[in-house]
Amino acid sequence: MSTTAQAPTPQPKIAWIGLGIMGSPMAENLIKAGYPVTGYTLEQDKLDRLVAGGGTAAASTAEAVKDADVIITMVPASPQVEAIAYGDDGILANAKRGALLIDMSSITPQTSIDLAEAAAAKGINVLDAPVSGGEAGAVEAVLSIMVGGEQADFDRAEPIFEALGKTIVLCGPHGSGQTVKAANQLIVAINIQAAAEAVVFLDKSGVDLAAALDVLNGGLAGSTVLTRKKANFLARDFTPGFRIDLHHKDMGIVIDAARTVGAALPVGAVVANLVASLRAQGDGGLDHSALLRGVERLSGQKAEGTAS
Repeated sequence: MSTTAQAPTPQPKIAWIGLGIMGSPMAENLIKAGYPVTGYTLEQDKLDRLVAGGGTAAASTAEAVKDADVIITMVPASPQVEAIAYGDDGILANAKRGALLIDMSSITPQTSIDLAEAAAAKGINVLDAPVSGGEAGAVEAVLSIMVGGEQADFDRAEPIFEALGKTIVLCGPHGSGQTVKAANQLIVAINIQAAAEAVVFLDKSGVDLAAALDVLNGGLAGSTVLTRKKANFLARDFTPGFRIDLHHKDMGIVIDAARTVGAALPVGAVVANLVASLRAQGDGGLDHSALLRGVERLSGQKAEGTAS
């Protein structure tokens, strides 16, 4: 008896809004995984890059999302998420019922909760799914993805997440992903600051800095931060993988969220001020490893290095 082979189920159509340092390589990884991706962003060169990688460029958010099964947003902060989600030209007014909206931006937990409620009224499901791993993690598809929302929506999105990252966890209801991301940014900022202080201490002591960082990273002081940022420290190259401006925004999120729940962040508050100080000194466009420049200034040294 002959059998007829079933046609493979087509991959969901994906709309990607926001093609920045993180968004561009992430969208490209989805294209490599076989997903049809239509993108929109404000910069024409980023749209050209998407097309060169096999994607399709849209002329607006509305055009990008109108036929999409899954919509992924990756923009800087809550105001930008609200700008692309709401209004006549926004996602909620133009996406089809049953679409899944995955916001991978780092925003306030309350913004994610509000978006999920507004989207539900339109028949659109939402996950908040911020990421950690920086530009390198995005390029290498090894991001950590912390997700808030319903289990069924997480299950639907999991194959997409697997094309973007390696550690993928549903952390709880809407807003939970953003809360975990805020904690992540707290740990990363404190870790970078500690590493920067060690670098200046070692430098001023006349120790071979490269050798010292190698041995430190092989022991209990080792960390992903030190592994990823060691080259930045050694070369004083602060080309942004994650800008001080964005980490300043994230530290504001975690400080406000902690105040809301009554959690004390004594060290976090100090580091948040150091990030803000560096930004006020004109270094907001540099990589967050440029916290080293702030320690150098405090130590009476000329702050070295810029973005290449």
